[in-house]
Parts: sequence; structure tokens; C-alpha cells
Amino acid sequence: MHTYDITTLGEILIDFTPSGKSEGGRNMFEENPGGAPANVAAAAAKLGAETAFIGKTGADQFGRDARAALADCGVYTGTLKEAQHLHTTFAFVTLSPSGERSFAFARNGGADITLAPDELDRTVIENSTFLHIGSLSLTNEPSRSATLEAVRIAKKSGVFVSYDPNWREPLWADKTTGIETMKSMFKYADVVKISDNELELMYGRNNPSAAQNIIDEGVKLICVTLGKDGVFYKTENFEGIISIPEYDIKTADTTGAGDSFTGALLYRLTRKNNPLSFTQEELSADLNFANAAATLCVSRRGAIPAMASLDEVNNLMETLR
Repeated sequence: MHTYDITTLGEILIDFTPSGKSEGGRNMFEENPGGAPANVAAAAAKLGAETAFIGKTGADQFGRDARAALADCGVYTGTLKEAQHLHTTFAFVTLSPSGERSFAFARNGGADITLAPDELDRTVIENSTFLHIGSLSLTNEPSRSATLEAVRIAKKSGVFVSYDPNWREPLWADKTTGIETMKSMFKYADVVKISDNELELMYGRNNPSAAQNIIDEGVKLICVTLGKDGVFYKTENFEGIISIPEYDIKTADTTGAGDSFTGALLYRLTRKNNPLSFTQEELSADLNFANAAATLCVSRRGAIPAMASLDEVNNLMETLR
């Protein structure tokens, strides 16, 4: 019996999200805890999954706020470490009129990249159904070695690996190194979530033949998110597109949308005795659910604070029945 449905590992940070203008006309920012793997843990926990998060913050108020945000969602944080003399990592988010975001990072000296292999909780990893990782913990040492060691532990223990190659060019030494490092992890993954832009970045195209390259690495399920157009999925035996229905919801902030999708998908997969044994009809239902969770996420500001509960997702889906 697994103790955790999903354990995620990687960056946890504070997103500073635009929140209007001061009386003097200057931009104001709202503190919102985030970081892709942390977001996934929070999203799945809000839906009812047993989740844990492995990462590192500074020993500061921002780190305490990030820990509290995860705990409030029901995420186990006993695996979250503190760096005594480093700051919690920051990302300043800029939103376009349509809610699309861009990032400026304050990561030099940030705590998240100092997670070391000897700080991993092996028991938690070994007793999980899924280990979920992203690519941003691979940009620097020692967090890169910690990520690779966590994957090694997972594979040795029969734990499924979920992977999201999340591209943030300013965080890599150079573009070529970043792309090759991200691609190098596909061979370890069972489930991959990737955006259409990231798929095109890696293979020069974002069509089914590009997705097939990832399936050929041994991945069992790849989901290519298409923004407002839904998701393209592919397995060894079938493929298709799940569109997002015309929900009556306005987009406020797309931060965390893909992570909300991933958390919801992994939640659904861990409801099965064998998470990677499903029919095309069953997978379509899981992806419809994940799309609905992401729709709710983008209707709110921030990442972890924007994750939806199970009742909220089910109620949204009921509006179309």
C-alpha cells in the first residue's frame, strides 16, 4: 500500500503577481506561493490525493508562507527543507491584457537550487505511486543531482515517473544545453505533460510526429497542452484531442494552468488500481476533468491559491450536462 499518491520534487518559490496600481501610479504585486512541482502537489491535494512535496526554501517569511500554502492544501511538507542563509526564490509575473504571463526571476542565491541528494526523503519517494518532476531543478547543482537521484530511487522502487519539461530560457546557461537536458529525461518518464510551444522548441514542430518521438523513448502517455484549445494526447495505441468546452468563466491569470492540469490528471490516474491501464474512453474522461480543473485555475490570480477543489471541478462540469 502506497503512503502517497503523488510526491513532487523541484522548485518552490514566490510568484509576485500584478495587483493594480498604488496611489502614486506605481505597480503593486501580490505574494502568491508557486513553483511548478509545488503547484502540482497542491492541485492534486486540493482534489483529494495524498501528496508530498520535496524542495527547499529560505529560512524567511516567504519560505514560511510557501510552506503554509502547501499545508493548507493538504500537502505533506515534512520533506520541505530550509536553507538558513539563502533567500526563497522569487518570480515576478507580468500579465498581458488576455492574462498570458511572462516571468522575471530572482534566483541567484535562491534556496530551491540548493536541494542536495542527501536531503531526499527516500522513504516517501519509495512509498509513492507517482514521482513528479519538472525541468527547472535540472538547471543547477546540487538540485540536478538530487532530481536524478530521486528518479533513480523511484525507478528502482517501481514508482511511476511524471515529467513536465517546463521551459524558462533565462534560467539555463544556454538554449542548446537547456533543450538537450530537458530531452534527456524522457527516457525515465512514464507520463509526460508538455505544452505545444515546448514541443515545437524541442523538435521544430508540435504535431503528432513530434509527440511520437517522446513515445519512442518509452513514455506511456504524453499530453500536449494547447492552451484554450485543450489537449492532444497520445499513447502507444491511440491518440486524440480533448477540447475545452465553452465554460462561462473569464481568464484572470494563466499562471499554474498547466500544473493544475497535471495535478488533476495524476489525481485521476491514481484513482485506478493500475494508473497506466485505461481505455481511450476512460482517458478522455480523465482529460476532460483535468481541463476543467485548469479552467478554474486560470479564472483566479496566482498558482497554489488558485487551485480548485473536487466539488468545484465537478460542479463546473455539471453546468454542461
